[in-house]
Amino acid sequence: MPASLLMVNAFIGTAGYKKLYQELGFSVTTEWSERKAISLIRKAPPAVIVADFYHQADFRDRLSNLESVLAAAQAAPGTRILVFYESAHRAALDKVAARLRIDAALALPAGEDALRSILRRWLQETTAAD
Repeated sequence: MPASLLMVNAFIGTAGYKKLYQELGFSVTTEWSERKAISLIRKAPPAVIVADFYHQADFRDRLSNLESVLAAAQAAPGTRILVFYESAHRAALDKVAARLRIDAALALPAGEDALRSILRRWLQETTAAD
């Protein structure tokens, strides 16, 4: 059975990576709603979560769009988390990463070679653990 990968909030810059994920052998699910993504993570934690991070100064109670998703993923220590971010949002990402586990972060535009390398390593670790 292929390793599962959950894409959360895939915007134009990262939605095109779905084909790469499938070529690597992942079974890919895309979710635009953070609430639905949290439900999926709790029901059946994926091997990998890839998500687009963004910071908006007008968020009242949080720094980013992903904190709820990341908090849910903390209960699944076997799930790897990769976040794509705009360089301008690095300071906010660092603050979130100080509180919640993020296994890898790639600035946009992300190089496919770096992305492929991270995901291959995680796939090898996942299959070695099985």
